[in-house]
Amino acid sequence: MYLFEKTLRSRKAISPILATLLLVVIAVSAIVITYAWVTTFLTGTTGGAGVLLNKDNVSWNSTAGTITIYVRNTGTSDAVIDAVYVGTTSANLVEQTSVSYNPTSQIAYADGGTVAITVTYGTWTADTTHYFKVAPKTGAPLEFNAKSPSA
Repeated sequence: MYLFEKTLRSRKAISPILATLLLVVIAVSAIVITYAWVTTFLTGTTGGAGVLLNKDNVSWNSTAGTITIYVRNTGTSDAVIDAVYVGTTSANLVEQTSVSYNPTSQIAYADGGTVAITVTYGTWTADTTHYFKVAPKTGAPLEFNAKSPSA
């Protein structure tokens, strides 16, 4: 028994400097792991908020019976245009089926990408306010109104 106690007493503990360094390494590791988890969590919950559509211009062509809407995406994610609605009041918007897009991919790329949407809408009348809704596959739709030019 005496030999065992003598062996335990003869061992030295780690130095205070080494103990301090070990605590610093453990603390930094915990911070890095927490940062990685929080970053992943926030990216997953805010990923769909990157589409932000804005109206650049509306062009009216009475001879062709078309309305061209220029839409810019100022968000951080690409926007794929899914549907376009037009009406003479905000309550009677009708989804348009005769629509062409430039580019044809219907994508308004992030950070300023523009898409031109041409709607064949032969029933628009001069000097009338029309209401529009441009709906992307993800993100909030762009809703606005514009007055057609005088005859």
